[in-house]
Amino acid sequence: MKIQLQGLSGCHPAAKTGAAPALHAVSLEVAAGEQVAIIGPSGAGKTTLLHLLACALKPSAGRLLLDGQDPWQLSRGALQRQRAALFLAPQVPPLPPRQRVVTAVLAGRLPHEGLWTSLRSLFYPVDIPRAERALAGFDVADKLFERVDRLSGGERQRVGLARALVSQASLLLVDEPLSALDPTRSQHAVQTLTQAAHARGATLVATLHHVEMALAHFPRIVGLRDGALAFDLPAADVTPAHLQALYAQHLHELHGAAPAPEDGPPAAPAPVAMQCR
Repeated sequence: MKIQLQGLSGCHPAAKTGAAPALHAVSLEVAAGEQVAIIGPSGAGKTTLLHLLACALKPSAGRLLLDGQDPWQLSRGALQRQRAALFLAPQVPPLPPRQRVVTAVLAGRLPHEGLWTSLRSLFYPVDIPRAERALAGFDVADKLFERVDRLSGGERQRVGLARALVSQASLLLVDEPLSALDPTRSQHAVQTLTQAAHARGATLVATLHHVEMALAHFPRIVGLRDGALAFDLPAADVTPAHLQALYAQHLHELHGAAPAPEDGPPAAPAPVAMQCR
C-alpha cells in the first residue's frame, strides 16, 4: 500500500479536546512494499503518526492518502473496508486476559472473515496451524493453548506480533514492538516481521526506540522530533551527527530502554485506543 502524507498534523490519541497537535505538518511518501523505521525521542509524535496512518485518528490538518485515496473522504462503509487492509500493533497488545492465545492470534483475521466464521472462531478456532506457524516465528508456539493472562509481558508482546502475521493487511503499523524483549529475542522478532512483510509485499512502518536495530534491519529511517520531520534518509546515510541532533537532551534514549525481564510476572495491559483488528 502506498502512503502519502501532505502537511499532516494530528493530536495524540490520549490527548484532551483542544490539545495542541503532537504531529505538525509532516509530509513524506512511502512506496508500496517499502519498510520504514520511525525513530526519535519520547514525545516526538511517533505513536500519533501510526494512529493517523491506521485511520484511528482523523488529521487536524493536512491530508493522508492511501493508494491515492483520502480515507476520510470515503463513506462509513468504505472507510471500514479500508481499515480492514490496515493492521495496527500497539506497544501493549489489547489481548483479552482470559482468552486462549490461539484465539487471540486468529483475531488478526477477523476483518477478512464473515460474521459466522468470526463467531465460530471465538469458541472453536478454525485455523490452528496458521496460528501455530505465526507463533513459531516469534518462538512462542508452545503457548498456543495458554491463557493470555498467564503470559509474561514479553510473551504477550510477541503474541501481538504473531497476530500481524496472520492478518491479510497490506499495511502493517507496529508501535515499539521490542520494548519488553531482550536483545536476542528483539533481533529475531524484527527479522521475522521484516521477512514476513517482504514475502507478502506488505508495506511496513515501525516505530523503534532501539536505534541500532532500526539501522540494521530497515533500509529507510525517518527521524521525528517535537512532532516534526527531522530527517528522512537511507539507513546507510544516517550519521552519528544526525542521531546526536535528533536525541539532543534525550541521549539516554539513543540505545533504547532496558527490556523488561522475559520471565517476570505478566504486565498489566494498559488501555489502548485502536480499531478492532
